[in-house]
Amino acid sequence: MLFLCYPKCTTCKKAKKWLDENNIEYSERHIAEENPSYEELKEWHGKSGLPVKKFFNTSGMIYRDMKLKDKLPDMSEDEQLKLLATNGMLVKRPMVIDGDNVLVGFREAEWEETLNR
Repeated sequence: MLFLCYPKCTTCKKAKKWLDENNIEYSERHIAEENPSYEELKEWHGKSGLPVKKFFNTSGMIYRDMKLKDKLPDMSEDEQLKLLATNGMLVKRPMVIDGDNVLVGFREAEWEETLNR
């Protein structure tokens, strides 16, 4: 299982603690130092069933500075995925990829249901 996070993010810290407390093995990847590639994002988006917008860190400074709230509706999914691949700080975190399961953001009940089997 791959756990993408930003170590200074409090939500990521909570998610990591939850994974550790539930004895779930994972490999950790710093989302800003090793940004997800376009190919990875395209694959994860396909598996997740989520709209591409859910992959954006909408509360991040870069998202706001780039005024993406206004720009994303006019962009194709492909353009949005390519944009996400340019900067890890644009990507919503934490993210867990476990086979065909892709979880974006930390909602404990969803993680419990998907990962604690």
